[in-house]
Amino acid sequence: MYENKKILILGAAKSGIAVAKLLVGKNNEIILSDLKELPSSTAQELEDMGIKIMITFNQCDLIDSSYDLVIKNPAIMMTSEITKKLNKLHIRTENEMEVAYHFLPENVTIIGVTGSNGKTTTTTIIYELLKRLNINVILGGNIGYPLSEVLKGVQKESVLLLEISDHQLCDIHDFKTNISVITNLCPTHLDYHGSYENYKKAKKKIFNLHTSNDLAILNHANEDCLELSKDILSKKVYFNNFENYYDNNYIYLHGEKYLNINNICLQGEHNYENILAALLVVEQFGLDKDIVVDFLKTFSGVEHRLEYVANKNGIEYYNDSKSTNPTATITALKTFTKPIHLILGGLDRNQDFNELNDYINYVKKIYAIGEVTDKVANYASNLNIPCERCYNLVTAMEKIHQNVQKGDVVLLSPGSSSQDQYVKFEDRGDEFKNIVEKF
Repeated sequence: MYENKKILILGAAKSGIAVAKLLVGKNNEIILSDLKELPSSTAQELEDMGIKIMITFNQCDLIDSSYDLVIKNPAIMMTSEITKKLNKLHIRTENEMEVAYHFLPENVTIIGVTGSNGKTTTTTIIYELLKRLNINVILGGNIGYPLSEVLKGVQKESVLLLEISDHQLCDIHDFKTNISVITNLCPTHLDYHGSYENYKKAKKKIFNLHTSNDLAILNHANEDCLELSKDILSKKVYFNNFENYYDNNYIYLHGEKYLNINNICLQGEHNYENILAALLVVEQFGLDKDIVVDFLKTFSGVEHRLEYVANKNGIEYYNDSKSTNPTATITALKTFTKPIHLILGGLDRNQDFNELNDYINYVKKIYAIGEVTDKVANYASNLNIPCERCYNLVTAMEKIHQNVQKGDVVLLSPGSSSQDQYVKFEDRGDEFKNIVEKF
């Protein structure tokens, strides 16, 4: 399937380089393109393998009907001129994960986790619990390990656990999971997809080629999730329903008390939902309650996801840089009952901050950053909440340092993508933590 082909790979990030190496040596002509120069050692290695490297800001001009296959980096928008040209020329377009899927050994159980929020935390809990059950589990996907890169560790009858973003679901064809999880759905990445409907269609591909022998784990409290999955063929199991839920004291599994919330290090309703989803996956391989309790007593969460940073002079600092949409910020706001200094803003993706209205009661002041600074300031003004137009994180932290008082919470939960000012949300979170450390 991937032999004797002329292949264009658009994007030389980790996944592009990994899939290029995977396809080399099969009598393929491989052209790897990127917008910026590769490190010289990396470029030399790839060229020595026979991979041609082309650096250009006009990748669209590279595309013509001579290619048998284009492997597109998930970051390339579905609304882009590149995507439009590929569709017009009817060129087979795949992503790295789709390609690598065809190189998997037999009888691998694939777990796919997607959703608008909570993907990484849910995936991490599943991974850590399966490891503790001595399951041969391999972690990959959007969590930072391209499937092409981890293939060598996947053996016959392994469990392959993949965090899968909406971007990665766009260019799949044959890729199929055995167990699929949707944590929740809300409007996000609308600039990438063009509409919320297109975003939901992409998410639905997590059930690609599912039959009644496959399992879908779904959030029963999320209407869009229920609507999207109503006609899938998978066997459906729900959390946030009358069987698998939480209250102020316990997490319930199949109607029975399972975990005392006081024994869980992670706090917040969103994390209880993530735990429920993870438990429903792990029980397919055999739950051990002692292992679950022991792990959740100490698991404090994933970096940049409502991450506790420090207490400085009685002021608590939390890094929620992964909050790239207002729904994620709502989750953070619901966690606190102390005065909050909220850092809000980033890339303009037509997000509606009015979604926060019912959860903003504890916000003492807003510090607007990024491309949407004026939009955030106007939003705050409409609610009569004090707001500083800061435009960047450094200025916001300077203003906060002047205003914050003992007992307050400083919360970076931007409700926006970071890509107006940072390459990735981790960079934004790291800058926040570095500034806090210097206070």
